[in-house]
Amino acid sequence: MRGPARISARLVTGLLCLMLAACAPTPTPQTAPYRTANAPIWSNAQFDPGRIVGQWRQSAAFGPVGGCSAGGADIGGDASALTISARLCLSGQDVQLSGPMPGTGPGRFRVDGQEWWVIWVDTDYRTLAIGTPSGAFGFILNRGGALPPDRFRAAREIFDFNGYDTRFLQAF
Repeated sequence: MRGPARISARLVTGLLCLMLAACAPTPTPQTAPYRTANAPIWSNAQFDPGRIVGQWRQSAAFGPVGGCSAGGADIGGDASALTISARLCLSGQDVQLSGPMPGTGPGRFRVDGQEWWVIWVDTDYRTLAIGTPSGAFGFILNRGGALPPDRFRAAREIFDFNGYDTRFLQAF
């Protein structure tokens, strides 16, 4: 083909491709769970619960972009009887929490009926990566200012190691 017929054939082919693409189903955003079912998950066995008392800022969470804004948590009490007062973005929803935070194992707590596992904490207890065995949510808490890129990267790698799909980890 030459001239206008050649251009016309390309135009028709291009239009057909666009029409087919328009018919394809729209991908739905990821919702919980954010981790692979039955993937191994570990909590931090060396975790010292007394060192998390204080104020925390939420730096990242699994969920849809723009689902909610960063929250924060105030953890009180002592190692044997922790309490929490928080507003967190969990799986794209604002969640208010207040009450006891009893330990259920090394690096493990029950908060508002959910199991929270500390899957990573940096050596100075400035950053916590918290996940759930169910994969319903996961988030990063930080204190002392903005979360540095190296600690965000470390937490992200730990979430990945514990079966989370880190494509859905949104930094605030």
